[in-house]
Order: sequence, then C-alpha cells, then structure tokens
Amino acid sequence: MKLSRPESDIFLPEISAGLTPAAALARTTHLCVIAHQDDIEINAYPAVAECYGRTDRFFTGVVMTNGAGSARTGKYGHVTDAQMQEIRKEEQRTAARLGKYNLQLQLSHPSGDVKKSGNAAVAADLAAIFGGCRPSVVYLHQPADKHDTHVGCFLRCIEAIRALPRDRRPARVLGVEGWRDLDWLADTDKVPMDASANPELAEKLVAVFDSQIAGGKRYDLAAMGRRLANATFFASHATDKTNAISLAMDLTPLVQDDTLSVADFTLRHIENLRADVAGRLGKMG
Repeated sequence: MKLSRPESDIFLPEISAGLTPAAALARTTHLCVIAHQDDIEINAYPAVAECYGRTDRFFTGVVMTNGAGSARTGKYGHVTDAQMQEIRKEEQRTAARLGKYNLQLQLSHPSGDVKKSGNAAVAADLAAIFGGCRPSVVYLHQPADKHDTHVGCFLRCIEAIRALPRDRRPARVLGVEGWRDLDWLADTDKVPMDASANPELAEKLVAVFDSQIAGGKRYDLAAMGRRLANATFFASHATDKTNAISLAMDLTPLVQDDTLSVADFTLRHIENLRADVAGRLGKMG
C-alpha cells in the first residue's frame, strides 16, 4: 500500500502483526475517515468500542491532515508546526495501540489541500482507501460542522465514495459530531450511538493527546461531558438508558443517490428542526 505524501504514516498495531497494510485494510468492518489526530477518539468512540477486543470486527482509522496549526500554550507553547506534526502523529499511533485498532493511516495532507476540491493527491489516497475495503459502516464528519477542514474532509470522502461502483459503496455512512454537536437535530433524524462501553478506555484514548489538552484545549472533559449530556437530554419522558451517547447524522442517502445535493440534504435537516419547533409552538399557542 502506497500513500501519496512521503511524510504519511501507515501503522499496523499489534492485532494486525503479520499482515500487510493492504490485507489489514481489506478486512476492515468499521472505517473512520476524519480530519485531525484525536477526532476519532473524541467523536467516533462508539466505532472503536464496537470493535475493541473482537475477532470478527476490525476498526481502521484514517486521519487526513498533518496536524499543523493546532492551538498550543503552556509546555507546548514553544513547539514549532513541524515538531507538532511529529508529536501528534505519535499520539495517534499510541491511541491506535491502546484502542487495538486494525490499522491506522495518517495521510498528512495540509488542511488547504483537503478544503479544496480537485486535489489529485487527496483524491488518490481516498480512492485507494475506499477501494481497498468493504466496511459495513463508515464514519465521517457531518456536513453542518463549523470547522472548515472537517467539512472539506467530509466532502472529499463523499466524492470518493460516489466515484466507486455502486456495488462497492458502503451500506451505511454516518456523520459524527465535532465542532458542532448534533442535539439540534429533530429526534427522527438523530442516530444515537451508545458510547458507554469500557469508560476507562474512552477516557484514556482522549487523554493520549496531551499536546492538545495541556496545549490549551480540555477535550478530555468536553468529550465525556458531551456524551453524558446527550444521554441525559436524549428523551424528556424516559429514564436514561445509558450514561453516554454520541449522536450521528445518517449520511447514507448521499452515497446512494449521486444527484442528491449535499447542501439540500443538509438544509433539509434544518428545515425538519424548524418544522418541529413551529409545530410545538403552534400546538401550545
């Protein structure tokens, strides 16, 4: 397996020892393609948990960008972009070991290349990844995210999946929370994912990314708090079924219908919320 950038990283954790990267990719059942180091562990933990310790499910993580430009202060305040890229790359490898991932790929593209359509290297890497496996479910960013790189990553992935023959496309694609949570979705549009399994692992996976936490962003507290809040506020008239939920948006229609506009698809979810609010106000007025 060959990726386009010389600084990209192909890492086979212990559970895939003896396999080639292509063989590990081919057995993937749960694939997450996401923008930054730590995005998997913060936003797609249920995918990791579903495969952890299993011999019939295999999680592969893909990080598209190189990690440059992240916020930093304290003991990381003096770190250059080049140094931070290496630190974040090693942190992602550590998370892959800890989470017993099947395969961890870090494509190391600059954010600018991911945010613009038509970059040949980005397209080639994604074509190799999506073409090299048949996962039962794919996890991406969601289109209403407010981070430009997340949205660019999502769009490049949709383009890559749509370029596949229809019989090679994943049966299910989910968009995870990130720099905008998904509790605003109408209840009928929410895909709740139980994130309560192995809570110690969940906390350790986020804590791996010390360069971000000690560097000025308390993702460790925020990620666990969001999951707890989702679980508690998920249903107003029922007791909590779990203590941690991650929410997702079902993106499957976008890979089943190539004519479906991403903007129309996304705005339809906002209209569904509008209709829900208007209906409730009208009913009580």
